[in-house]
Amino acid sequence: MHIEVINTGTELLLGNTINTHGAWFGRELFKLGLRIARQTTVPDGAAIRESIEEAIGRSDAIIVTGGLGPTSDDLTREITAEVLGLELITDEAALRSLEAFFAHRNKPMAQANLKQALVPVGADVLPNPNGTAPGVYVPPRLNDQANCAIFLLPGPPRELYPMFHNEVAPRLKAMAAIDQAHGSRELKFTGIGESDFHQGIDAQLATIPDLEFGYCAHIGEVDLRLIGPPEALASGSAIALEKFGTFLISDDGSSLEATVVRVLKERGMTLATAESCTGGLIANRITNVPGSSAVFGHGFVTYANGAKSSLLNVSSDDLATHGAVSEVVAKQMAVGALQASGADIAVAVTGIAGPDGGTPEKPVGTAWIGLASSNHDAIAFKVFHPRNRRDFKLAVSQAALEAVRRRVLGLG
Repeated sequence: MHIEVINTGTELLLGNTINTHGAWFGRELFKLGLRIARQTTVPDGAAIRESIEEAIGRSDAIIVTGGLGPTSDDLTREITAEVLGLELITDEAALRSLEAFFAHRNKPMAQANLKQALVPVGADVLPNPNGTAPGVYVPPRLNDQANCAIFLLPGPPRELYPMFHNEVAPRLKAMAAIDQAHGSRELKFTGIGESDFHQGIDAQLATIPDLEFGYCAHIGEVDLRLIGPPEALASGSAIALEKFGTFLISDDGSSLEATVVRVLKERGMTLATAESCTGGLIANRITNVPGSSAVFGHGFVTYANGAKSSLLNVSSDDLATHGAVSEVVAKQMAVGALQASGADIAVAVTGIAGPDGGTPEKPVGTAWIGLASSNHDAIAFKVFHPRNRRDFKLAVSQAALEAVRRRVLGLG
């Protein structure tokens, strides 16, 4: 099915309200075996008419959100009726529902609310127990113009989501006649680039019948998306893991920090962090994971050199000789965090986030990551991420967490 979503509301385009409907519809429709072919966001007014007129000729179903309220800029039902050449009439059941809504709350119903009971002739009213705006379903061929179903839904999520599940999803499933929806699998990798995947496994993945695959690159991470029947998903996953298995973060969509917490729990190990250039981001990511308190007890933010010395026992002489951003200091930070916390493993980061502070020997974007554990000698390695401060911190935290994952799993 060709399904389009039209989100209405000037506030969405001004940025005053974040449009979360797109991602939500994408997930919910995929569960039904369906996809969004196109999504449009338009302001209130004439743009709604233009969008419906454009979509109706190429779509099997259109889902329009917003504009069903009682105010003068809520024009979705009126515009839809005009486009389809249908008369608007008062639906008695919708009117009684509105009256009951206000009576239950012991509030008078304003005259403006009466327009919410208007429905195009022949359309179905979609009940809304969570608000005053009933939805509308216009079946295909109702106006003899196009074989396209139109769903008009309220904008607020608390009203839209239940209405979609109760009224829209069953109708779409019947229209699509899909017996079994394809599944999906998301494999997350770190330490390799998107081009490495393209060269390494594209040709093999393309030979698997009924498999759709694609990539999404993030800072320090590449996600492999597989869509298809179970046997195709299994074959695609096997190819990716054979080639890049040691770089796998998760095969269920879990984040790197969630994976780190999980593998630490499985092995009964604890972690400590010592952060300079990331300012606590690594600890923040770890503690965003539910249950992380079982593996994480100490996080040191030692931004200043004095803090590195007083809290982590980093040598003042080494700081003066080698600088804070150096192999020796990164090692000492990790060892100091390990000793001060009593953890099984500690990771430390120190770097130059910029935009100032770089030198020819240590340009902006340089960072050292130290790793210490109770059963290994301390090590440190250099990474280079010449990005803006926010992205630099994220990239360094990703490299540090990956170093922890590899040390815990014995991957080197």
